[in-house]
Amino acid sequence: MASTMQSREHWIAGGTRQSFSGFHGTVFLRQDGPVDGHPVTLLHGFPTSSHDWAAIVPDLAAAGHRVTTADFLGFGESDKPYPHDYSIFEQANLIEAVWDFTGSECTALVAHDYGVSVGQELLARNPDRITSMTWLNGGIFPDLHRPIPEQKLLSGPAGAEAAEQLDEEKFIISINRLIGERPLPQELLHDMWLSARARDGLRVFPLILHYMEERRENSVRWTDALRSYGGPEQFIWGPADPISGAHVIPRIREVAPQAKLTVLDGNSSIGHFPQIEAAEIVGPMLTDWLNSTWAARMG
Repeated sequence: MASTMQSREHWIAGGTRQSFSGFHGTVFLRQDGPVDGHPVTLLHGFPTSSHDWAAIVPDLAAAGHRVTTADFLGFGESDKPYPHDYSIFEQANLIEAVWDFTGSECTALVAHDYGVSVGQELLARNPDRITSMTWLNGGIFPDLHRPIPEQKLLSGPAGAEAAEQLDEEKFIISINRLIGERPLPQELLHDMWLSARARDGLRVFPLILHYMEERRENSVRWTDALRSYGGPEQFIWGPADPISGAHVIPRIREVAPQAKLTVLDGNSSIGHFPQIEAAEIVGPMLTDWLNSTWAARMG
């Protein structure tokens, strides 16, 4: 992991909490890099927060990009209303509200895990607003998604009880199931736990996990959006991910043959969190990609 990974405390200190009309509560929002920089939006996954991008943002900001990150409703430092009908569509509405608030008429979009589904919905709505698309491990094809036992339990009839019994040790065991051959530092795993449990967040896990059913219900819409996107597109994929790893790669090649595909299977196989497990690779790779696609767009 790159040495530039900020602690969760420092990450939060660099952001603000904003309210948006039509949304319950406030949302944690960060912007990094020059005000007039090239817009880039990073979408995080379940069950963590925008802090997942903390090791990547400095590279992008230093290269002149204006980087927008936010915690989805129900995640991290954003409010976590309960009970609440969490949905991918609502989260896509939220990101559009963030873009309007920040003045981002168009933006490059980078999505991971849960954020992949939000990105697919945004792409289905208005692909012209997205200047380039980068996908990291996520359930982009619902029929290939392989949830771990904890996700199945939390999304089932006993989900509320399972959420009540979840503690840091169990949470870290679940996260460690997802990574490759590079162990994550204990302080980072602790920060992930703090993000998940902040604002009484564990109780919303079963409600948020409805997204797995949403993926199945909207499979055609979201796969068609991916298939028809005409802008620059790349996939950065950790093959050791048990949920959405190597078994997804043939489908990516089939559905998006024009896209750049980088499989992180070098000296140490990478799992579900490429932007954390291999930040020193993913940061420069993403920066170079965004620099080149922006230059091509402008010239």
